[in-house]
Amino acid sequence: MSTATPSVRRWCSFRLGSDCFAVDSTGVVEVLRSRRLTHVPLAAAGVLGLVHLRGRIVPVVDPAIRLNAVGDRSAAAGTHLMISVGDDWYGLSVDEMLDVVEIPDARVERPTAASSRGDAVAGTYDAGTRLVHLLDPGHLIHSLVRPAPHFGIPCGGPHGSG
Repeated sequence: MSTATPSVRRWCSFRLGSDCFAVDSTGVVEVLRSRRLTHVPLAAAGVLGLVHLRGRIVPVVDPAIRLNAVGDRSAAAGTHLMISVGDDWYGLSVDEMLDVVEIPDARVERPTAASSRGDAVAGTYDAGTRLVHLLDPGHLIHSLVRPAPHFGIPCGGPHGSG
């Protein structure tokens, strides 16, 4: 009779405002500090800008918008957690990098009801001193980079034909 060992995953935790979040460490590329961003005109509201990283142009997003992070974020020092989602890279603008924590899957509480953070949070973990919100990067990124609907005047002016 074999006993299955519990599954444990490593998560990179960070602070946004007064809340703690984490992403699976297997998707983390690196952490950049104080990197200058290039502004993108007409970008989705969640896109802060672009950064050039090892031959890639990487969009940097503000996850606090989607996650309703509370507290004073004015102290943000330009720390960007670079993650991979599929074949693409994205930067998450965070207030402070915390720890890499090992979390047993059995200790993760799955969301039971819709919250203001929606499907971006895959679960929560009680770390004793704080609650860690475990993120689904794909859902988080998708909600931040999709363009806002365009409500301008159609081509050809206000009376049609273009």
